[in-house]
Order: sequence, then structure tokens, then C-alpha cells
Amino acid sequence: MEQDISMSSDSEESVITDRELQKAFSKGSLKPGLNVVLEGQPKAVNNVDGLKQCLSEFQRHLAWVERLDVTSCLETNVPSSNVPDKDVVDPEDDFKREMSFYHQAQASVLEALPRLHQLKVLTRRPDDYFAEMAKSDQQMQKIRQKLKSKQEAMEKSERAKQLRALRKYGKKVQTEVLQKRQKEKSTMLQAVKKYQKGLSDKLEFLEGEQPPPSQGKKKDGTGGQLIKKGPNAKRRYKNQKFGFGGKKKGSKWNTQESHNDVSSFRPSMAHYKGSGKGGKKGANKRPGKKMRQKMKNRSR
Repeated sequence: MEQDISMSSDSEESVITDRELQKAFSKGSLKPGLNVVLEGQPKAVNNVDGLKQCLSEFQRHLAWVERLDVTSCLETNVPSSNVPDKDVVDPEDDFKREMSFYHQAQASVLEALPRLHQLKVLTRRPDDYFAEMAKSDQQMQKIRQKLKSKQEAMEKSERAKQLRALRKYGKKVQTEVLQKRQKEKSTMLQAVKKYQKGLSDKLEFLEGEQPPPSQGKKKDGTGGQLIKKGPNAKRRYKNQKFGFGGKKKGSKWNTQESHNDVSSFRPSMAHYKGSGKGGKKGANKRPGKKMRQKMKNRSR
């Protein structure tokens, strides 16, 4: 039923519009084209009385506290003949234009604050003031979580950077220590080879670290030349134990001089005489097994 009513209303409107178009066509007011061509420029209407009437209708005479409108005009913003061209704000310069807005707002604040104080209007927010935020608590919680995760990521990255730096420093120190040990080892092997070949008679490489040049030397009284001290304790111990060098192999062999030298011969000591070990041959000889058996049978 409702559909039939709506269809009938649409058909009536279409019929009315068609009749109007037919009348306009019969009068000759219809012209070809979709746009209507206006003949001449429209005349501007300046209805001052109407504008004043509209202004009086929506204008409200409220107190300044309700309006808080302040108009401030800075001298630098108003170009004049007395002001140089460099002080005039160029509207195309974004920085100077924004700075002029800032100075104008600052001057307006300095003008409005004393008036608010005279009206005993508070201009500072109290400490226990809580304003409802535009964002919900869930949104703020998400922001806190995001900021927290970002801070943790930055701290983790900083710690990883420090660990990488420490690893690099540790590897550098370890490499230096290994190179130093390798150098000392090669130096010691070269000294051992020289000593084995007889090219050097120094054994300082067995003592580990070498003493500084100032140790083991002293100055003489004349020219100030450094003179070495005697052998060290290790060398003195070896000299005392093994001698001072020279030929050692075959040193106890008899020679012609030692064979002819009989000054150390003692007749009383010869052939075990007077020593308690010699005497008559077989004086303290033990009896044989058969004799000891006979002696044992006699005692029974």
C-alpha cells in the first residue's frame, strides 16, 4: 500500500515538471545547453541597514571576563614611513611571521594578566587540579606500554653495544698477550740454538724475565762507565757443583807423572795391614757346611 502511494506521488511530480517545461518552451524561455548563461555581471548589493540589524540580533553585551578578548598591536607589525624596511615583517618569511605572532601573543598576555588579577581571577592551576583527558585510560595504557618497550629496547641495545666493545677490547688484549708470548718463545728458542751451537755462552734466557739494564752493573770512579758485577747465584751454584769449565772427560785417568808419584804410598796401609780388614788369610773364615753340621751334632 505504501509503495503504491509513493509511486503515485512521484508520477504526479513528474507530470507537474513536464507541464512547466512545456509552458517554458512555448514561451521561448528555454535555450540549448545545461548551463544558464547570465547576461551581464550581477549587481552587488551593500545593504548596510540589514547588516547592522543582523549584528544587533546576535551581539551580546557580556562582561570582559566572559569574553577575554585582547587586542594588541605591536609597532613592528605596522609598517610606516618612520620604520626601516628591515623591521617590517615579510609575510613570505615563515620564521619572522611566526615570531611576530609569538611577540603579539606575549604582549597580549602581559596586558591581560593584570586585568585578571584586578578581578581576582586565578591564573594558575592548583596542585590538586585533575582534568579529564581527551584520551581514555586504555589508550594511555597502550602509550605507556609502547614507551616502556621502546625504552627497554634502547637499554638492551646500549648493553649489547657495551658488550661488543668489551669483547673487542678483550680480544685485543688477548691477541697482544699471545703475540708477546710467541715473541718471547721465539727469542728463547733462538738463544737456545745459539748456545747449543756454541755461538753464545750466556744462559740468561733460563731466568725468565731479564733484569733491567741498571741492575747488575756499577759505575767506576773515573769515567762513569758501567761495569758488570760477578756471576749470579745460579751460575755460582753450578760452578761450585760442576766446576769452572775445562776438560772433564778422562780427568781421573793415570798419567806418567801420577804413575811416578809415590809420595802418597803408605806401607802400613798396603795389603790391608793395620786397617782391621786384612791380617792372616782365612783368620776369620767361616767353617764349611759339613763342618758346621758336625759341630752341631757334637753339641747334641
